[in-house]
Order: sequence, then structure tokens, then C-alpha cells
Amino acid sequence: MLALIQRVSEAAVVVEGRNVGEIGRGLVVLLGVQKGDVAASVDKLLSKILAYRVFPDDNGHMNVSLSDVGGGLLLVSQFTLAADTKKGLRPSFSSAAPPQEAQILYDAFVDLARSRHPKVETGIFGADMKVRLINDGPVTFLLEA
Repeated sequence: MLALIQRVSEAAVVVEGRNVGEIGRGLVVLLGVQKGDVAASVDKLLSKILAYRVFPDDNGHMNVSLSDVGGGLLLVSQFTLAADTKKGLRPSFSSAAPPQEAQILYDAFVDLARSRHPKVETGIFGADMKVRLINDGPVTFLLEA
């Protein structure tokens, strides 16, 4: 399971012209599910995201987590994160989990996030989404479980 996290000052997801998820200060998480990912990956990755110290402390150092600042969490499914880009000029998605399996783990991730964090918004799994964000820093990290 892969998560590209971005510290943002604001972000939103639009599907078919309708705003379906929006946060202020917080993290946008683009979540990719790979073949072989299991339910334990959900807990491990979410715990890491909530505790990952990417927000500045009083001295401007990244020592504060999303949980500490109480920021928003915007979760967006993104199977392209699981692409194999090592060869050729076209990505291969053979390492991505099939949509039915990926949705089960994505939904489990969303449910667990909502039980552990007060401000969780999402996109729509499998939809053509427009993600608008202001990356604060910019600060972007790729996390794996």
C-alpha cells in the first residue's frame, strides 16, 4: 500500500462538477493499493500518516503531526501510484490490485481514518476526479506499508 502525502493549506476534490470533499490545513493522501496488500497494511499506513511529523513547530522544524495540529485529511484513491515505470515509455499497472480488491482496502482505510481522526474527507473511488490543492512548502512524501 502506497500513500503520497502532501501538506496543504487547502484542498478539494470535484467529481462531475460537484465538490465531494474539501479540507483546509492538513494532508492530501493519494492512496494506491498494490497486489498482495492486506488489511494489516491499512492500520500500519494510517498510523504512520497520522503521526508523521510534517508540520512546523514553533522553530519552523517539521516536528508536528497531523494529529497534533488537528488538520484535515483528504483521502483520494489513485491506482496510478502502483504503476511500474522502470521500463519503456508507458506505465504498467500489473502491480496494482484489481479494482474490487483495491476498493475493499480503500474503504477500510477510510472507515479506520474516520474512527481515528475527526476531520476526514474523500474523493470517490474509481471516479474521474479533479483534485485542487495548495501544497504548503511544498512538502510531499511517499510512504509505504
